[in-house]
Amino acid sequence: MPLSTVKLRFLVASLLTVSFLGALDHTVVSTSLATIAGELGALELMSWVVVGYTLASTVLLPVLGKLGDVLGPRRVFLASLLVFLGASLACGFAQDMTWLVVSRVVQGMSSAGLQLMSQTIIARVTTPRERPRYMAIIGAAFPIAILVGPVLGGAITDYWGWSWVFWINLPVGIVALALALVAVPKLERGQLPRHYDVAGAAAFTLGLVSLVLGVTWAAERSGGVQAVAALVVAGVALLAFFIIERRVPEPIVPLRFFANRTIAAGTALSAIIGVGLFSITAYLPTYFQMAYQVSATVSGLVPIATVLGMLASNLLTGWLASRTGQYRIFPIIGTCMASAGLFVMAGLPVGVPLWVPMAVMATVGLGTGSFMSLIVAVVQSAAPANQTGSITATINLVRQIGSTVATAVIGGTIGFGVAALLPPGMDAATLTPQSVHQAAPAIQESVAAIYASVFSPIFCALAVTYALGILAAVLLPQGRLSDEPDAVRSPNTEPVPA
Repeated sequence: MPLSTVKLRFLVASLLTVSFLGALDHTVVSTSLATIAGELGALELMSWVVVGYTLASTVLLPVLGKLGDVLGPRRVFLASLLVFLGASLACGFAQDMTWLVVSRVVQGMSSAGLQLMSQTIIARVTTPRERPRYMAIIGAAFPIAILVGPVLGGAITDYWGWSWVFWINLPVGIVALALALVAVPKLERGQLPRHYDVAGAAAFTLGLVSLVLGVTWAAERSGGVQAVAALVVAGVALLAFFIIERRVPEPIVPLRFFANRTIAAGTALSAIIGVGLFSITAYLPTYFQMAYQVSATVSGLVPIATVLGMLASNLLTGWLASRTGQYRIFPIIGTCMASAGLFVMAGLPVGVPLWVPMAVMATVGLGTGSFMSLIVAVVQSAAPANQTGSITATINLVRQIGSTVATAVIGGTIGFGVAALLPPGMDAATLTPQSVHQAAPAIQESVAAIYASVFSPIFCALAVTYALGILAAVLLPQGRLSDEPDAVRSPNTEPVPA
């Protein structure tokens, strides 16, 4: 459904506002967690304010993608926005942690609809050639939210109270809703399915929830039998899910599309972003506080440099791909840059000036951003037009699963590795950057060496992950993005040169 230039720009502004709102709510809460847990008196449930949100948004992706194809993305988008605003109101009024966690789960479910339908709507109203530019603009919401979210959340908590971390969504969301009602066009809806894939949705939900719980417990080494049981349940449920998806006529995750080389390679690249970069970003400040003996404020400069690199290359490659129609070169260059940068991080000696790791991680961000949003647009162009929502959900799904699982594994590796290497008399559970900075120089050097030795193989493993991404990028077929609007393509269609 082509739109005029003015209407398309108005639509992009509307979708960017809503996407930023959803992405910001994931990052703005982080700096207020300690205050929330203290006031509600449930420190042991604090992590579920974040985990519940993330898990709910991941689990709902394939379901909402299918609903978008059947009911039309506009309906799902507007419904998600209304639910998101209602859940934000409920979060701010929470009287205990259980209330807050439940409200955050609902908020995460609706946030998935906002992010997913924004990408789906852009795909439905643009040609494959135009799509990377607009997808990059929508995709910029996430790195911007990473940059401003923690600072904004801290300021709101300090001056207005933690409830306003959630209530701030209401005035912005109402404006976004008014924009969306005018800007989002009524797109053609698909045929109602004869048999909705309830069994597949149930098996996927059980498998993913069990996987996240099992990996988390195993990484923390606190679950024991529980962790093993959860991982077994996850394995059985996910195996059942794949069997179901291969047999049902209308699956929520269209596995048959992976016979298409573009979709298979693009999905692998999306997963590599989650595993290779999103998983390590949260641990970078801790690494630099311990290994480089810098303050918490200064340690935040490295992830900021990473995100700025990601944001810049995301916008640049989206514009270049739309201008030239070429797309294959960007993930090839990007995976090479990211892999090389992480290998350099693995061998970087402790004590070099901080600008050196900042520059290296900025290079990793530049490499990742060069295909972060572009690969979504490419995969959408390779799928049948009436399955845009489902395939968009799938490519986002693998990215989030990769990030969630890898984050848990890395966290467990750091915790176990540091605890095993600390000298006698030092307890990893009570080790803080402040205590290390105040310790004797010999202890500071010892802790720095321990963190460097623990993080070095992690950086190597992530570099290898991106190296595998080079292979996936090379396997993308040659071609140019078409200037023609999408037609209903067969599942095995590859991008055709314009």
